[in-house]
Amino acid sequence: MKVSVITVTWNSAATLRDTLESVLAQTYPDIEHIVVDGGSTDGTMELIRAYEALYVGRLRYISEPDRGIYDAMNKGIGMASGEVVGILNSDDFYTSNDTVERLVDELVCCGVDAVYGDVHFVDDKDLTKCVRYYSSESFRRWKMRFGFMPAHPSFYCRKEVYERFGLFSTSYKVAADFENLLRLIYVGKISIQYVPKDCVTMRTGGASTSGLASHRQILADHVRAYRENQVRSNALLDSLRYIYKVIEIAKFKLK
Repeated sequence: MKVSVITVTWNSAATLRDTLESVLAQTYPDIEHIVVDGGSTDGTMELIRAYEALYVGRLRYISEPDRGIYDAMNKGIGMASGEVVGILNSDDFYTSNDTVERLVDELVCCGVDAVYGDVHFVDDKDLTKCVRYYSSESFRRWKMRFGFMPAHPSFYCRKEVYERFGLFSTSYKVAADFENLLRLIYVGKISIQYVPKDCVTMRTGGASTSGLASHRQILADHVRAYRENQVRSNALLDSLRYIYKVIEIAKFKLK
């Protein structure tokens, strides 16, 4: 079963090497790596071309202007020839070499539409030090009404699910991933399975993890997603997840 791993880049030369190395190190034998670049000017494409030979025909890439990260992800899914699709951001990397193998094994053995696991965050100055652990273990479908979602970088889905329910809505500013999962998991009721594994190491400071303004936009996007998908929820219910998040972070710091 071929897996298409999609990486979106834009001026990512400083971090992309770790991403490429972690894909090349995966034990799963049938990975197609698709890199969708937004027209970088910092050496990103030169780095990708330098690694091309190491992929032995398993790397595909384009570089052209896009309408943002979600438009680029949609392009990647459209290019994918694999039966399973996963997204690995250009400042993230797999936590272990067997991540893709473990996720695909669970997807096949359980006969589900999608699988997901855990991720952890690190500071760019020390990639070995975990500053926050995001476990998807407690996720349940009904919790999406409260703004919860599985860790999206660990979400691996059969491509035909995207063909049935649609891709990312490019009109959302920062939470198109939540709207997409709400549409797939809560409304579409695709079959899902949690995999107890730390799948991806993420640098802090991404589009959905930085600043008060970003969190305000996330809330606005969530409320809009509920409305457009006819899900009964509101800003107050969605905000309750921040209480859980504070407790989660406090527990982690006490360890």
